Amino acid sequence: MMLRYALRTIRDRKSGFLGALLALMCAAALITACGTLLETGLRGRIATERYAGAPLVVSADQNVHRTTVKHKGNGETKAKHKAKPVAERAWLPAATADRIRPLEGVRKVIPELTFLAEPVTEPVDRPSYGHSWASASITPFTLTTGRAPATADDIVVDRGFAERVGLKPGDRLTVQSTGAPRPYRISGIAAPAGRGELQQQTSLFFFAAEAERLAARPGQVTALGVLPAPGTDLTELKRRVERALKGTTAQVATSDDRGPVEFLDAAGARTKLVSMGGAMGGTSILVAILVVVGTFALSIQQRHRELALLRAIAATSRQIRRLLGREALIVGAVAGVLGSLAGLPLATWLHSRFIDMGAIPANLERTAGIFPAFAAVAVTLLGAWAAARISGRRIARIRPAEAMAESAVERDRPARGRIAAGLVLLAGGGVLVAVLSGLHVEAASTPVTFLAVVVLATAVSLLGPLLIRMASALLAGPLRLAGFGGTLATANIRGNSTRMAAVVTPLTLLVGMTCTVLFVQPTLGSAARNQAREGTRATWVLATQGPGIPSVAAETVRTTEGVTAATEVVRTTVRVGLDKYQAQGVTQAGLSRTWDPEVTGGSLADFAADPGTAAVSELAAERLGLHPGSTLKLHLGDGTPATLTVAAVYARGLGFGDLTLPHDLVARHMDNPLAATVLVAGDSDRGRLAAALKKFPGIAVLAPATADRLQADRQQENAEVNYLAMGLILAFTAIAVVNTLAMSVSERIKEFAMLRLAGATRRQVLRMLRIEALSILLIAAVLGTGIALAVLTAFSIGMTGSAAPTVMPVVYATVVGAAALLVLVASALPGRVALKARPVEVAASQR
Repeated sequence: MMLRYALRTIRDRKSGFLGALLALMCAAALITACGTLLETGLRGRIATERYAGAPLVVSADQNVHRTTVKHKGNGETKAKHKAKPVAERAWLPAATADRIRPLEGVRKVIPELTFLAEPVTEPVDRPSYGHSWASASITPFTLTTGRAPATADDIVVDRGFAERVGLKPGDRLTVQSTGAPRPYRISGIAAPAGRGELQQQTSLFFFAAEAERLAARPGQVTALGVLPAPGTDLTELKRRVERALKGTTAQVATSDDRGPVEFLDAAGARTKLVSMGGAMGGTSILVAILVVVGTFALSIQQRHRELALLRAIAATSRQIRRLLGREALIVGAVAGVLGSLAGLPLATWLHSRFIDMGAIPANLERTAGIFPAFAAVAVTLLGAWAAARISGRRIARIRPAEAMAESAVERDRPARGRIAAGLVLLAGGGVLVAVLSGLHVEAASTPVTFLAVVVLATAVSLLGPLLIRMASALLAGPLRLAGFGGTLATANIRGNSTRMAAVVTPLTLLVGMTCTVLFVQPTLGSAARNQAREGTRATWVLATQGPGIPSVAAETVRTTEGVTAATEVVRTTVRVGLDKYQAQGVTQAGLSRTWDPEVTGGSLADFAADPGTAAVSELAAERLGLHPGSTLKLHLGDGTPATLTVAAVYARGLGFGDLTLPHDLVARHMDNPLAATVLVAGDSDRGRLAAALKKFPGIAVLAPATADRLQADRQQENAEVNYLAMGLILAFTAIAVVNTLAMSVSERIKEFAMLRLAGATRRQVLRMLRIEALSILLIAAVLGTGIALAVLTAFSIGMTGSAAPTVMPVVYATVVGAAALLVLVASALPGRVALKARPVEVAASQR
């Protein structure tokens, strides 16, 4: 009975349910897209390329581990093991191969070396790596023309690269590897046997001794490729190899597990995608709940008279709740299916955009499972049902006479429960803001930042009618100056505060969330650049668009006339315990002439004089309980443990990282040991430095201010990924603003007709709508700006120590201007449609 009545209601009130359908559909699409990204991070396949010819690959453990033992009260103990990945590739002892070669079923063990090797004289459009020709069979690569490298001057290039740039045997190719750039003679061209060209990398093959020199890892290999004897069962062989390697940290991979071993960046991207998809999905669900509840509340409010009549003719509270619940489930089911279908191409587009931005590698294949779509439908159904029950709670609970009275005139004030809930959320938002001001790590502060915005916007939603009435009282005087339209707009805003609150809520969320998204990264980036600028004493900064600056180039600069110091800087990530810290390695000689981190404890001279010391930021010192003279134990980029003595504590941690370590110690354990920048002190001019560096192509001599601008551009590129991720949520919120406004205006057709019959012209009614829209915009802009400012200020205090977030006036004006355009268009178009009908006919039909 109720289901049939719900279907008839939806059919007869299509326009009323269309807004709820659209909001739910957008929510389902967003949840499906985020869920697909999350599933890709969890289960996405990483295809192997270089290791395709080796069914079994042995590699080093790419994690640091910690085991904690918890003692229980009854004398028992519980061990808990955790592991976290390292930033650089961990290498394997070459002697590991000796454990595997004697095993039954092993035909051959191929030691593999993978190291930085980028052509300097030819353009490359993908990562380029060097290998020993002795490991070519691990793919396998075979010569298509020419011969194998016979001397240290020879090189073999892969066919795909040779065809792209037009190389042939006998040509010369200059390669930048881990040392100085060096020219090589191309002795041959090679291609993968029986398969297409490499898609994710360029491979350059060197003579074995030269490859070992360039890899600079004596006694170590990147991996071991194991070729089984004919007829050997791979599963059984894997078990034998694992038994032989017991007691070591070596890992054994087969099938699809070889891809993450070859492409460490892809394996790291999976973790990043899980984090990004989870954060986007969680925020999407919170925003969707807020938007959908508001949409259903407006829809039910517009049907207040109809539902009151049902109560008056003996419909029970339970029947009203069942009716609203079934309507919501029908709408939710349709919206969930349509939205989840729309979410699949949205996920594909997002995946491709993340690849284009470099956030994830192209070989991390998107997983298109059914679970995200099912989850989206389930969440949509549950959300629609809950929103309808929450929104219809009062109309189903009050007496029929009260329902009829409230259908004619809005209540004087919201329900006590609504006010109490709003105050609780307001207090909760305040607590989140207070917590945010005490968070000093970006990974912890970012989710709290956006959660605080949503919680405070939800408080605005619940307290909206009270806030609207207070705002209408403040705006009554200025609006009166607008004449007839202003007077009517004031009366409408004050008399329909609940309806207006339903419009203000998504608009407040849109302004608040957009400002927060746009100004979080600039706040952090500006503080970091200021610290770096203030702490750089160098006269010139060397930078490059290539893989880095070799040490021999820095040494050439040091011997140039007028140069007093040249500090090489490499950057990586290390682990202290399991916690990740940004670290830089610097050459220590003459350090005080190029660098001033604002030392607050210890001495920079002590750090510069001792290769066994470290300098740490105040934040890291506080978190780790360190001070000058303390022992710092950490794992370097490739997981190698190191123990250092803290020599100095500095204040400019945002600009220079949490840890500053000796250059040689850090560079030896990095995939790319070349300097990211070189700081040059002295009175040598640009021309003299450029002449000294002429034999090192691609190195530019920049003023510190120019280098600072380049750093700002790179930060902007990194922030684009976050802008894209949150932009979808903002787009959903913008759609909700338009949707809610259109629903609000289109249901006022009778009101417009009565105004026309009372003598108001069509232009006067539209003017009233514009004034209402701008008043709503002003209220939402003030509330949204206040929320964003409170959250950004707390974020700035926690991350930079300053209560002055970076707010760009032009960007802020653009946000408010875009919101104004949305509001004016979304109110004017349905208003014009509503005014097309003849007033007399409307009045007669609504009786």
